[in-house]
Amino acid sequence: MTLFHIIAATLVGGSLSTLAAGLLSLHVLSRITQRLVSLSAGLLLGAATIDLLPEAIASGEDPEKLGWTLGLGFLGFFLLEKFAILRHGHHHEGDGHEHHHGHDQHEAGPEGLLILIGDSLHNFVDGVLIASAFLVDHRLGWMTALAVAAHEIPQEIGDYIVLINAGYSRRRAIIYNLISGLAAVVGGIAGWALLSSHHQLLPYLITISAAAFIYVALADLVPDMHKQRQAAESLLQLVLIALGVLAIMLAHRLVHQH
Repeated sequence: MTLFHIIAATLVGGSLSTLAAGLLSLHVLSRITQRLVSLSAGLLLGAATIDLLPEAIASGEDPEKLGWTLGLGFLGFFLLEKFAILRHGHHHEGDGHEHHHGHDQHEAGPEGLLILIGDSLHNFVDGVLIASAFLVDHRLGWMTALAVAAHEIPQEIGDYIVLINAGYSRRRAIIYNLISGLAAVVGGIAGWALLSSHHQLLPYLITISAAAFIYVALADLVPDMHKQRQAAESLLQLVLIALGVLAIMLAHRLVHQH
């Protein structure tokens, strides 16, 4: 039953982003992406601080070891991004900056392989982290999957727009998104298979998940939001971040009442 939940949860983000890409115009997708970035930051920060870290601490593991894990997680994600192993430096169209055809061709790489490989690695790791949360508790797993999906949807839409601007057909860009999205399912299954018999590792993986969420929110999404200078836009960003955190708080209260 746990494996079924993991597979369903890892399919959520990719399915929704692909559905949006297939049905909506590029202009509408760009506007949606701007709003989702702010909401995603709130959801990621809320999930990390309200659900994941308290769950790791409640496991009874040494808090000092968990603290080291959190710090090393930040450093690890910084190094992975620095060496371009994981593409956390997301491309969000509609950020108020023009991206010309050549820029997007360069970012997409030959035959779009840079996006496909980078997103697949990123999604595989997300799948493992979601699996680790489900192995602790199904409610924690779905909360983690919600935060991941909120982050994945604007990322996948942004990459879809990059591929379109680089000259790819909508059909081919959607296929690339679907392939990279399946990597999350593979990561979820691999995580379930490897961690089912190693439950002692789960508090540390939950802490690494929290590190990933905080890092992405503060190192990637917040700087992207700072590109918008208008007062009204900044206020809307603040409201959406707060709504993201409040959504996690509300969900946390609801699931812990049952």
